[in-house]
Amino acid sequence: MKVKQAVFLALVAIFLGSGCGRQRSLQRPVVQDVVIYGGTSAGVSAAVQAARMHLRVILIEPSQHVGGLTTSGLGATDTGDKSVIGGLSREFYQRVKKHYDRTEAWNWESPEALTQERRGRPAYEPEADAIWVFEPKVAEEVLEKMLAEEGVQVIRGQRLNRTNGVEILRRRIMSIQMESGETYKGAIFVDATYEGDLMAAAGVSYHVGREANEVYGETLNGVQKARNVKKHRFTVPVDPYVAPGEPQSGLLPGVHGDDPGTDGEGDHRVQAYCFRMCMSRVPENRVAFPKPEGYDEARYELLLRNFEAGDESLPLSISPMPNGKTDTNNSGAFSTDNIGMNYTYPEATYEEREKIVQEHETYQKGLMWTLANHPRVPESIRQRMSQWGLAADEFTGNGNWPRELYIREARRMIGAYVTTELDCRRERVAEDSVGLGSYNMDSHNVQRYITPEGTVQNEGDIQVSPGGPYVISYRSIIPREEECRNLFVPAAVSSSHIAFGSIRMEPVFMILGQSCATAASIAIEEGYDVQEVPYDTLREQLLAQGQVLDLPEGWTPKRILAAKSLPGIAVDDEQAALVGAWDTSSSVQPYVGEGYRHDSGDASAFKSATYTAALPTPGRYVVKMNYTPNGNRGSQVPVTVQHRGGAETLKLDQRKNEGDSLGFVTLGTYEFEAGEATVTVTNENAGGYVVIDAVTWERQE
Repeated sequence: MKVKQAVFLALVAIFLGSGCGRQRSLQRPVVQDVVIYGGTSAGVSAAVQAARMHLRVILIEPSQHVGGLTTSGLGATDTGDKSVIGGLSREFYQRVKKHYDRTEAWNWESPEALTQERRGRPAYEPEADAIWVFEPKVAEEVLEKMLAEEGVQVIRGQRLNRTNGVEILRRRIMSIQMESGETYKGAIFVDATYEGDLMAAAGVSYHVGREANEVYGETLNGVQKARNVKKHRFTVPVDPYVAPGEPQSGLLPGVHGDDPGTDGEGDHRVQAYCFRMCMSRVPENRVAFPKPEGYDEARYELLLRNFEAGDESLPLSISPMPNGKTDTNNSGAFSTDNIGMNYTYPEATYEEREKIVQEHETYQKGLMWTLANHPRVPESIRQRMSQWGLAADEFTGNGNWPRELYIREARRMIGAYVTTELDCRRERVAEDSVGLGSYNMDSHNVQRYITPEGTVQNEGDIQVSPGGPYVISYRSIIPREEECRNLFVPAAVSSSHIAFGSIRMEPVFMILGQSCATAASIAIEEGYDVQEVPYDTLREQLLAQGQVLDLPEGWTPKRILAAKSLPGIAVDDEQAALVGAWDTSSSVQPYVGEGYRHDSGDASAFKSATYTAALPTPGRYVVKMNYTPNGNRGSQVPVTVQHRGGAETLKLDQRKNEGDSLGFVTLGTYEFEAGEATVTVTNENAGGYVVIDAVTWERQE
């Protein structure tokens, strides 16, 4: 036995018999190798893996149900690149697939009907190894079975005493005590909560809110008012005052009158929460949306005014799930996200959190009742919503309402390594991978404020693809050595706000939970602090377990071009004046800045992008434009160059690109006066998808 291990076990023995520290519980302490607090998907994964490695493990869940959001309505899995989901995480989705392989699993609809609902995109494919959409009760059944098969003891209904319930000795957690007085002692602890409650109670450093861009050298963090996004924002002018046009009448609920902040600066704000409702339109399995006690019509005045101002889109994202059910999410300017009502949640007491959760429930139930019944809601939407209700066979002990609020972000550890936007974009690649992420850097809105024009607007929504998988460092799931030596944190991981927006997906939490348990086994076996676990040993074991740790074969560094590095004067799509709703993407390289935009192939709606450059001197300039070619692109994309002699309209074939090494196609060489010069791209009769990125003007001597 190693000396360090012997010393550690001696300390544990002394502690167990000493009665030192806080007041002792009357109950006999429960001693484990690994104590996991939080029955989220990360916690379940960690518990199953620890048991498979023959460790004594206990899983403590404050509620009565395990699985977190995976079993509480989030059935439309945010996968990104599915090929990098391995290990226990992929095993879960494979087990769910086996459930749906049974004919009797389709009791309310057929797989073919589900495909039709998804507009031809199959969700269940018999030859596939996994399925990525599922019913909440199926997910819970699968996770419960995985725990039972490994004999994991699950303690339910026990909440951590966050005031003085964590016993620390020489920078190691020796025990944790519940509010009930129950005490659990162990060699290794795992905080698998979304909130990071154990981590915080142990004195580990963390952050709440958005960091300034300058903190980690990012571009997508902090306040983002100037971002030219169309989704989840007000696209028509809506008055924020109780009496329209009268500031003295006060603000409508959900709007604040404070300074929204300066772009790029950090703040205390947290991305909005919501419940991921499971709806059904099967008459035999449908429960009407209830009008909640405490319903306040004023809470939805912004929604009603938004309809009346001309935005009559359905303010919901309805993703079809098996058996006529849904995963229902936020969409649009006013939807299920209860913006600005969660800032205090991460640090709040349990009682305060319960009030916040109840307020969110009342708000969202009231929203659904309003959409289905209120006379100021457009009739087309009321008719559409009349088809839906809550699924009667889901969350049967909770009025068919999801059991957990979606805590998209709370505390985030500041650990030995902070994963940032630089990691997501692969501008740096850690050498101690314990899993890969790949989903969008996705932040929901964080505030609803008043613009200088006196209208209401949302801020904080970001959906930027990393363009492929990226590495998550082992050091992002452990604290700094000087703070705690026997704790893993697979959910409230060490990351910036915007990087967490990608990491926070349920498959990734499962991946990191498994990696934590495997590292815990090595630490216990060899007597290491978690910071000392040899990465080569950990890597070997993780690969043997089916974890995916390396970027895909043939991967090359992302070709991202900075506008300021381009020759001449460059104007990116972010600076273009847009007409119509252009979608953003970064799927195909190379591109300038954060990605490019496309018109979704929607020929029915006119869209344009006008690029304006300030030319310092008159003369001849070569005008170029870049785009990524594809067979679905338009072959007759209109591009108009405004120059000294007038205007010239070209028709670009974006199915091909015979441009320079950077992908820039020459539009022509023209004479320009000093001052503003413009290039306008439209989708009129383009014959396919129209892609826009950057335009450059290079002066010819």
